[in-house]
Amino acid sequence: MDLTVDLHTPLSQGRQLKTAFSIPLDAPRIVVLFGPSGSGKSTLLHCLAGLLAPERGEIRYGDAVWFDGARAISLPPQKRSVGLLFQDYPLFPHLTVRENIIYGLRRRSRAENDETVRRWIDRFQLIGKEDRFPGALSGGEQQRVALARALAPRPRLLLLDEPFSALDLRTRAAVRGEVKRWVEETGAVVLVVTHDLVDAMTLGEDLMIFSEGAILQQGPPLALFSRPASPEVAKIVGVENLLPAQVVDGSAERLVLKLGKGRLVAVGEPPPGGRCFVSIRAEEVVLERGEPAQSSARNRLRGFVQELIPVGAQVRVAIDCGFPLTALVTRQAVEELSLQPGAEITAVIKASSVHLIPVG
Repeated sequence: MDLTVDLHTPLSQGRQLKTAFSIPLDAPRIVVLFGPSGSGKSTLLHCLAGLLAPERGEIRYGDAVWFDGARAISLPPQKRSVGLLFQDYPLFPHLTVRENIIYGLRRRSRAENDETVRRWIDRFQLIGKEDRFPGALSGGEQQRVALARALAPRPRLLLLDEPFSALDLRTRAAVRGEVKRWVEETGAVVLVVTHDLVDAMTLGEDLMIFSEGAILQQGPPLALFSRPASPEVAKIVGVENLLPAQVVDGSAERLVLKLGKGRLVAVGEPPPGGRCFVSIRAEEVVLERGEPAQSSARNRLRGFVQELIPVGAQVRVAIDCGFPLTALVTRQAVEELSLQPGAEITAVIKASSVHLIPVG
């Protein structure tokens, strides 16, 4: 049984959401929708929930037809049995935390409701707040209550739009883990919209990259982050090093690439015409000073540090090695290597870390 989607519907500024995909429903799964604002991710969730009728197309949940533009079929939200949590996560202001969580539970005893509340209060770190009203909660606490309310009825299909946006990093990681455990426990399928790279990498088994109303690439997160199919996907997933290059020598076992005034060795099939983009994640660039460490890496590039940019617990190092290169290292590495603007450095990159994207 699959969730099958093939739809067209307008977006803002004259753009169109045109998307077609199928998601198996026979096993627990989290599918992450990732991409820039306005690319159609939230609109897709609204169409699946029945809150927005597409201009044309079809949505099927197994054998059930939720929407068919040609046959004028459009099931209302209450007949789709979908769990929802959208960005504004509205709570009932006149109900307590406990009453909000059990609002969607029907035909259950008080004892069952009490157990459900206890479980979610504990899971989402809301102990002692059961009898408070939403107005007495922080934004992060309100979001956790709304998420608990969406998960408590154990829907088979759950749609989440930025479900962790109001949470601090520590709470975000804990709640993310609880959602993943809930999915395994219930066998549910979840579609999650996020703009957070960590969420996209760690939350789901399947990642859809959206841009301008279309799915550019779909697959396991690690594969998409390390091997983007196009320069646009590389930019969306945050590849720090994306440079035009020309193959000047070699075969699939050893390609020599010219980038600016520098050279790189890569492995893979030569791109048509020899022109390509090189994609290298900053964390794949190892920095050395002094005597070279023992390494099988084929690329050892001498260069000079241009700039150091702190990024949380790490530091982004901009280097000129005949072409611009960015490395991501720890603060400890910056101290140990005495990195500062103007310092000479060796950048070490494995040939397998150099991903080629054909031009055109």
